[in-house]
Amino acid sequence: MAPRIMCAGIGNLFFRDDGFGVEVANRLASMPMPDCVRVEDYGIRGVHLAYDLMDGYDALVIIDAMPMGDEPAGTVVLLEPEVPTSSQTDDDGDPVPVMDAHTMSPLAVLTTLANLGGSVDRILVVGCQPETIEEGMGLSDPVAAAVDRAVEMVSELLTELVGDLLTNVCQPAGRETRR
Repeated sequence: MAPRIMCAGIGNLFFRDDGFGVEVANRLASMPMPDCVRVEDYGIRGVHLAYDLMDGYDALVIIDAMPMGDEPAGTVVLLEPEVPTSSQTDDDGDPVPVMDAHTMSPLAVLTTLANLGGSVDRILVVGCQPETIEEGMGLSDPVAAAVDRAVEMVSELLTELVGDLLTNVCQPAGRETRR
């Protein structure tokens, strides 16, 4: 069976830099990809992504704007979080909402997937430090400049994932790269 990889751009175009993942996914979608790779702009449709993942994927690459504290706007990182296998709670110990049609939290999507009985073996997040997530259209200059770096990073990552999955080799969790 051929490996299946989902590459999902997420974010809200109406909140400036929150549209980063959408922009990267749209650029990637115009590039040639192996048949086993599906690139989609999910925007704020988290429930849709969770249900699509129920079709069975070996790996998920999420592309999103991620506030990371003191990092300068436009910093692009690669993270490999733990794969949720059951319901998750937030920092206050409250259950993460299973279905929230108004947000696209990757944790909520993955928790919904787990609650539906689905799973993904490997999850990677390509994130970018936003400069602003205020209402408005268009990425800030530093985040717009980071789109090309992110497209390159995701392209290399997808090539690596396809090779890893075809040879059934997985890298350890916890990897982080900054560019």
